Amino acid sequence: MQITANGIDLEVRTAGPADGPPLVLLHALGKDAADWDPIVPALAEHWRVLAVDLRGHGASDHPGEYSLELMRDDVLALLDALDLDRIDLIGHSLGGFVAHLVAQHAPDRVARLVLEDVTAPLPRSVPPPERPDGELAFDWDMVLAVRRQIDDPDPAWLDGLGRITAETLVVYGGAPSPMPRERVEEIVRRIPKAQMATIEAGHLVHAAEPERFTAVVLDFLQPA
Repeated sequence: MQITANGIDLEVRTAGPADGPPLVLLHALGKDAADWDPIVPALAEHWRVLAVDLRGHGASDHPGEYSLELMRDDVLALLDALDLDRIDLIGHSLGGFVAHLVAQHAPDRVARLVLEDVTAPLPRSVPPPERPDGELAFDWDMVLAVRRQIDDPDPAWLDGLGRITAETLVVYGGAPSPMPRERVEEIVRRIPKAQMATIEAGHLVHAAEPERFTAVVLDFLQPA
């Protein structure tokens, strides 16, 4: 379904009971809500699952204006549009970055937070992205805009991790992951109620090891 939030239309895929506790899923860079399909059925047994296409991705609007702050505000506006006061939130990679920005900007809106293969927002030196060949299901301008911020993040975002009140699980992809362990451990250290679980699966944990990822997440979320 399409929901208007923060001046754009966002595509939201839903599953599970309409009156279930809400669980929002945010995908990685260049992906869309369908990326969560391997784990949605298990989650939908307990929650009203809402998998969102972030701006510039999939069937959501590609408005040409992109930043991590806008993505954060899109999610918060979506919660308002759906009359959701408080949610559980799972984010992978880019979606995890957006998720922790949501949780530090509006800590009262996030009850429990799962960050999949996400590091602390620290400057990094990595090669610039190269555009894949062919037609893309996402806006390449969006990639360039958010990559600049991920590579050179606002220092306030690191300090802001301490404002997160949600119980937090950081799922690390282990040795095969390109994410440096020390930077994953730093985000765990910075978030007051954080713990870490390691699944040796690389960066795409929920895709490579859906059963193990789901088991770890279900054990953490413990539906009420």
